[in-house]
Amino acid sequence: MTDFAATRARFDLPGDVIYLDGNSLGPLPRGVAARVQAVLADEWGGLLIRAWNDADWIAMPGRVGDRVGRLIGAPSGSVVMGDTLSVKVYQALAAALDLVPDRRVILSDSGNFPTDLYMAQGLIASLDRGHALRIVAPEAVMAAIDDSVAAVMLTEVDYRTGRRHDMRAITARARAVGAVVIWDLAHSAGALPVDVVVADVDFAVGCTYKYLNGGPGSPAFIYVAPRLADHVRPALSGWMGHEAPFAFDSDYRPARGIERMRVGTPPILALAALDAALDIWDSVDMADVRAASLALSARFIAGIEARCPDLALASPRDGAIRGSQVSLRHAEGYAIMQALIARGLIGDFRAPDILRFGITPLYIGAAEIDAAIDIIASVTDGRSWDDPASRRRGAVT
Repeated sequence: MTDFAATRARFDLPGDVIYLDGNSLGPLPRGVAARVQAVLADEWGGLLIRAWNDADWIAMPGRVGDRVGRLIGAPSGSVVMGDTLSVKVYQALAAALDLVPDRRVILSDSGNFPTDLYMAQGLIASLDRGHALRIVAPEAVMAAIDDSVAAVMLTEVDYRTGRRHDMRAITARARAVGAVVIWDLAHSAGALPVDVVVADVDFAVGCTYKYLNGGPGSPAFIYVAPRLADHVRPALSGWMGHEAPFAFDSDYRPARGIERMRVGTPPILALAALDAALDIWDSVDMADVRAASLALSARFIAGIEARCPDLALASPRDGAIRGSQVSLRHAEGYAIMQALIARGLIGDFRAPDILRFGITPLYIGAAEIDAAIDIIASVTDGRSWDDPASRRRGAVT
């Protein structure tokens, strides 16, 4: 059994804050700062350029990728780190479309993160081969998968509502009609059990600064099913994805397997921070995390519905189809969230009217959930959000 008291002790959290925004940016784990300082002083400072060999910097994207891969059920050597999630979406989608050259439809849903849709739109314009992005309601995805679809591109957990797709069923449906599937696991990895092998996933991508606590801008990951990895074409044919990068050939030859999905020089300091953050997961069972998340989420929903009649539940009530967040609706959601933050309860807001609260058992327990309910009830009952300070918009919501 996972000891959540022990995992909580491994985070640096301000004592006057209840942090329910780990679904957007995970807090700082203890040990990360020391690890980054050691890389700065001992490796960069002491070894200088020799650290690429002597500290094995060059292999960090694959080594850290294997640690992330364990959390999504991926076999060793099938996940690599680097770049941003947007870049990894682009790589995966471009490779997927090449695998189905006679089809032109990319299917996604209205619950997908807009950046994924933007990347698809940009790729379509660059390819100029008549591809089209078809966007349907999340509930309509299964029915929309037919033999006109080249690629199905979905985020497993809706970033706004927390609604969870059935990965296995959708992937099976896509495979049955000859379509390729790309899953964005940004709100899944570290939040709930994922098994890309059991689901027979083709491609998966995700960020690491949310539930994996890798820090702001920490590198993204990409998984390619081993049955495809030696055959997919890397649209971004970067130096580090070359078969022999230090041969300095003038022509590109893709590396074997997942290594071909590397692009540029890896961000060593960011990878070191992520690597240290992942140490927490060595003592964590994802089934325990999921069970605790569901129990805490149910407690939160029950408390809000009993005490905050002005707030409407935006997330699915059924935990089986909900990720590790609870979303609430209110027309004045932005102002309410700012008032909550001013009182030490940190969540976030998503337009037009969503208040999001991440339920992260590694450092959140029943006491924090109960205290959060008290604060929300106080703010909504007293309408303390109805003031100029709470309505003042920041650049980031």
